[in-house]
Amino acid sequence: MSAPAHSLQLSSTGRTRVRRLPERARSERDDLYAVLDAGKVCHLGVIIDGSPVVLPTGYGRRGDTLYLHGSSANRAIRAAAGQDVCVTVTLLDGLVCARSVFHHSMNYRSAVVFATARMVTDEAERLEGLHAVTEQLIPGRWAAARPPTKKELAKTSVLAVPLAEASVKVRNGPPADDEEDLGLPVWAGVVPAELTFGPPQADRLVDPAMAVPDHIRALTGPR
Repeated sequence: MSAPAHSLQLSSTGRTRVRRLPERARSERDDLYAVLDAGKVCHLGVIIDGSPVVLPTGYGRRGDTLYLHGSSANRAIRAAAGQDVCVTVTLLDGLVCARSVFHHSMNYRSAVVFATARMVTDEAERLEGLHAVTEQLIPGRWAAARPPTKKELAKTSVLAVPLAEASVKVRNGPPADDEEDLGLPVWAGVVPAELTFGPPQADRLVDPAMAVPDHIRALTGPR
């Protein structure tokens, strides 16, 4: 099942130490959880036949384990099992418009996880992992939808990635222009960004009398 809890501080290793703009690094494990829990899509980096492959996929967290899922025929998921992988999650919070092109940037929150991935074979943990992935995407959906059948489970792989080695980096605030540029007649500031969802659109075969469930309506607010 899920890995035991680690210390409140993120471990600093040669792979996780933030060397570029270290003031943006976050050292608390809760900062890692906050980034992962706010995201919807991660990117899995893995080596296949000597070449790097980066796969966007859904994920979910349970304690100090990140669960990823994919088709059992997916080469990247299969290749990741037992191999060192890198998983990243990035949240865009704003576009930073500076007076000079050089100082343009983004406000963001990002997490980078290094680990040896494990293919989940225990049936109970597989269901726990798929539950985590489903709830990460649409909170409340697992209880509302039909659970997976044995045939569907056979077509699905679940990958477990421990969160023992990870880094978090955050940038927020206004542009950091050079002092000599502050008087330039160029607009500068931040354009905030957030993930939002539009009004739900029912499938054409759904009974028109069926109300949109609360857990779907909840998605339409800002995240």
